[in-house]
Amino acid sequence: MAQVSEVENDAVRTYRLLGGKKVFRTPIKNALDAHDVLERGLPSASLLFLVEKIDLLREEGVLGNAVGISVRTLQRRKSDKKTKLLSVDQSNRAWRFAEILGHAIEVMGSREEAEAWMSRPAIGLSYRKPVDLLATAAGSEAVEEYLTRLEYGVYA
Repeated sequence: MAQVSEVENDAVRTYRLLGGKKVFRTPIKNALDAHDVLERGLPSASLLFLVEKIDLLREEGVLGNAVGISVRTLQRRKSDKKTKLLSVDQSNRAWRFAEILGHAIEVMGSREEAEAWMSRPAIGLSYRKPVDLLATAAGSEAVEEYLTRLEYGVYA
């Protein structure tokens, strides 16, 4: 039963990182709510909100690697009324980035420490930067598993 609550908390935490009530028409309270929104596509405003708050995403190439969209393209979408939604792939990748960042904030204790951790080579990831692994589902899973090990004090 505790796992359901954790999933709901993860979904709410991710929803807040992506702008929460300021961006979304309806709240996301759990994984099924997130699924429904992701299937339609996240509002571009959610990614703009995240980029505005997270310095790491404004570094050269990070947004393109992590989400599959450049900062410049995202800025163009801001003024283009026709492209209000991200593609399903971009939505999933943006959600996954925010989900992992939220977990890293929880484990590291602050947004600043989480961003620093994501941009440094990690021993448990074969000295790769966590942010560089987010381009694929397998890489994202490796980062998430490593964060969980750190959270529980299992470093090997």
